[in-house]
Amino acid sequence: MTTMRAAERREQDRREYNAFLSECPGHELLATLSDKWVTLVLSALADGPLRYRDVSRTIPGASQKMLTQTLRKLERDGLVTRTVTPSVPVRVDYELTALGQSLLPVQRAIKSWAETHIEQVHLARKTYDHAMADAP
Repeated sequence: MTTMRAAERREQDRREYNAFLSECPGHELLATLSDKWVTLVLSALADGPLRYRDVSRTIPGASQKMLTQTLRKLERDGLVTRTVTPSVPVRVDYELTALGQSLLPVQRAIKSWAETHIEQVHLARKTYDHAMADAP
């Protein structure tokens, strides 16, 4: 086993935790968490477990395929649990794990920021679009 000098260790750490690099753990999770369907599913499950059909009703516009893929991704990442209850028909419930619950304050803060600043964003877009339309 070779030992690393402090400078080599710092460089390795810099590469491992640089969100701009695709190999960074932060980059990997940011890509998942920035998915709009992930955000909507987390919000839907914030108040407690839901059956698949209830999640589907809560998120209009999500196709069955997209919703299923998103729930599987969240289950794989440990953010959601899937509980199957054998009955006729089979009952499937989804619920946030403790890890998933820990994301809710961050998500709520982003939602609050968006609601507070959306008019400023709309104004900036309008200003930009007018400037681009007038540009030679």
